[in-house]
Amino acid sequence: MQLPLSILDLATVGKGETVAESLQNSVALARRAEELGYRRVWYAEHHNMSAIASSATSVLIAHVAAHTSTIRLGSGGVMLPNHAPLTIAEQFGTLAELHPGRIDLGLGRAPGTDQNTFRALRRDPRSSDSFPQDVQELQGYLSDQSLIDGVDAIPGKGTGVPLYILGSSLFGAKLAAVLGLPYSFASHFAPDALEEAVALYRREFRPSEQLAQPHVIAGLNVIAADRTEQAQEDFQIVKRARLRLFAKGRSFTDAEADMILDSPQGAQISQMVKYSAVGTAAEAQEYLERFAKQSDADELIVAHQSPTLEGRLRSAELLVG
Repeated sequence: MQLPLSILDLATVGKGETVAESLQNSVALARRAEELGYRRVWYAEHHNMSAIASSATSVLIAHVAAHTSTIRLGSGGVMLPNHAPLTIAEQFGTLAELHPGRIDLGLGRAPGTDQNTFRALRRDPRSSDSFPQDVQELQGYLSDQSLIDGVDAIPGKGTGVPLYILGSSLFGAKLAAVLGLPYSFASHFAPDALEEAVALYRREFRPSEQLAQPHVIAGLNVIAADRTEQAQEDFQIVKRARLRLFAKGRSFTDAEADMILDSPQGAQISQMVKYSAVGTAAEAQEYLERFAKQSDADELIVAHQSPTLEGRLRSAELLVG
């Protein structure tokens, strides 16, 4: 694989695992990714999801950074409508001072949760409307030119933590282009607008102090295993888990889940994981080559979706082996 490879770690809390074990698993995956030459590992802000332990994103980044040495770490992303830009600048400024040259700040516009939880976060439902202005305010705090008179981020000022715009629609693509920032498309779970969004971003990109040329990061799921059959079995487990997540408390046996996934009602799950490399090392690598061309990406960020830590570590190894 010629394009740089990065990892999106969902900090998955597996069946029978504790949150503490999940966070230990994230450290193990990052350490192995560093050894294998992956460019970066990102963690996503999600709230009120029992299977995802990365809600306090900056805290998790700090912990993983303290247990690694060289790999870049960051958010994929921080959901900026949930936070004051100054707070995020201080958090990531602190990370940058502790781990210089290793911290990324990916920013998303969605709340990263349901509406009840969004209210519990004490956020205004209209806060996403000011996302473009909030990104610029945050960028100012991390530079030497705060946009708010008399207010500096300490730590944060002058750190130049690089910003990335994350999205799954044309809105994020256009904003990233206008601001001259790298653009990461969430095609690992929202594939529909991938090609159109990337084309718009490249067409309308304006160079900035951070970035002279457009840079696209495209996401996809990966389950690489020693046997094709094992990879496909793990993929089915992942799809069942996603179905149960959307079922809002309803329980299904594996057989019932498989029947739903095979029905028209289950087509949404299959569409969400449309871009997934599943199979042996050779099969997964061949898929990535095709996806890289289709997405017109400069970098790929993969979510190793195997349901166990051992499976994710093996998948990470096989993909670059």
